[in-house]
Amino acid sequence: MQDMKGLSTGEIIFDRSTSNPKHEAGRNAQRRLTYEEAVEESGFGLFHWLLLVACGWANASDAVEILCVSFLLPTARCDLLLSSSDMGLLTASIFLGMMVGGYMWGYLADHRGRRRVLVVSLTINGVFGGLASMAPWFWLFLLLRFISGIGVGGSIPVIFSYFSEFMPRLRRGAMISALATFWMAGNILAAGLAWLVIPRTWAHFSLGTLDFQSWRLFVVLCSIPSLTSAIIFRLLLPESPKFLMEVGQEKEAIQVFKLMFKLNMHGKGKAFPEFGLCTSSKPKGEQEETGTWGSCSERLASILKKGLVPIKQMFNGSLKSRSITLLIIFYCISFSYYGLWMWFPELFKRVEASGSPCANVSLPSQLLNQSCYPVKTAVYMEGFVIAASNLPGNIFTILMMDSTGGKALLSFSLVVSSLSVFLIYVVQTKAQSLILSCVFSGVSVIAWNALDVLGAELYPTKLRSSALGFFTGVGRVAAITGNIVFGKLVDTNCAVPVLLVSALLLTGGLVALLLPQTRQTELT
Repeated sequence: MQDMKGLSTGEIIFDRSTSNPKHEAGRNAQRRLTYEEAVEESGFGLFHWLLLVACGWANASDAVEILCVSFLLPTARCDLLLSSSDMGLLTASIFLGMMVGGYMWGYLADHRGRRRVLVVSLTINGVFGGLASMAPWFWLFLLLRFISGIGVGGSIPVIFSYFSEFMPRLRRGAMISALATFWMAGNILAAGLAWLVIPRTWAHFSLGTLDFQSWRLFVVLCSIPSLTSAIIFRLLLPESPKFLMEVGQEKEAIQVFKLMFKLNMHGKGKAFPEFGLCTSSKPKGEQEETGTWGSCSERLASILKKGLVPIKQMFNGSLKSRSITLLIIFYCISFSYYGLWMWFPELFKRVEASGSPCANVSLPSQLLNQSCYPVKTAVYMEGFVIAASNLPGNIFTILMMDSTGGKALLSFSLVVSSLSVFLIYVVQTKAQSLILSCVFSGVSVIAWNALDVLGAELYPTKLRSSALGFFTGVGRVAAITGNIVFGKLVDTNCAVPVLLVSALLLTGGLVALLLPQTRQTELT
């Protein structure tokens, strides 16, 4: 028999019945492949397209859950008796939850598995998002949206780590860009549901003392995508093979590669190529030692210390400069995009009244005397048009990502977005505001797509979800700040937040030039 000493004890070898060990087939049966080589051997086809749809639906569900708040503001503010400052807190609440959940879920995904974290986080998102529809008081609605945000904070960064770890190197950029386009689908779905449901009087009925207005039904409908996505991940999708290799589960990883090969090569008459895998030297049980001794406070301190290790690694050595650069970019784009986007329906309501988004038509002292009904459908129609304007930017990203690279697209899109926001402040007509808002929507999505690709390629597997979770948390701090700033100043000095958004986008675009080029790089 051929000498087996060079093989790891956990290695899985198929077809050991080869009679002549000198035959080439016998030697190939015992070859050991790296992760990238195993992905290539598994082919590309039906499995990846089905995975794109499943992960895309999860990404869309996150978009629906985040953006639904912006569409219910024009009517919910009357039922919940909200001032502009209250609306700023409401839009910020989900981002506060995302900030809390982002790093926590990312850390768990790197140590407990991507799929498990996605199932739990999507379920939390859907359940508490739906329960918010029954909240009779503002403080309870705020709390439930916060808990829903904790779930969203986990699924957004982990979904991109999970998806990228199934993709062959040469197709990874385009496929991650395609996954990012589902955010647009979720945006359109939220805007479309708002347009169809909120203005309708048939969606108004009473449940005891609760006046169930149409915007509450809209909130219920927005929770369905997250719940269905959690079911899909729980019942139909496998764990990431890259993660399984990292934790030494070679047998399970090979089963995933076999599933990929079976679906990709269905009907082509090809047999699965036998191979072993170059997995981590540590088996699953030794990947992470957890303290079982000491007091509760000592165990908690140990857990917190371990939880901070990935952050220390991100800001040391060769990763330090890219981490600082990404921190600045995430803050700039999140403050700007969410600060402005979450207020678009309210700003367009002001455009309807006076032609300018910065017209002072909703002073806090006057707010409660204004009627939210009948609902003006034009506000939701305009939101739908702006959401649909994401499409050209998404198509452009898919076509250009692998040839141009994320760095150039990120810098270009942020600079152009900055210009469009500045012009939104300058113009004075409804048509001009709508056109520039569509330009901002179509161009800014390129930046988000580029960030999704760069985030997956700039960090190794052991840090990938933690890094994306950390930067997502930074982005949520920025989003919270942006929404509070808009809420405080939109009635008194609207020019300040709008021009600040423009300046931050320009800053992010220039800083992006400092990032390394990652076009078609291998995952480590």
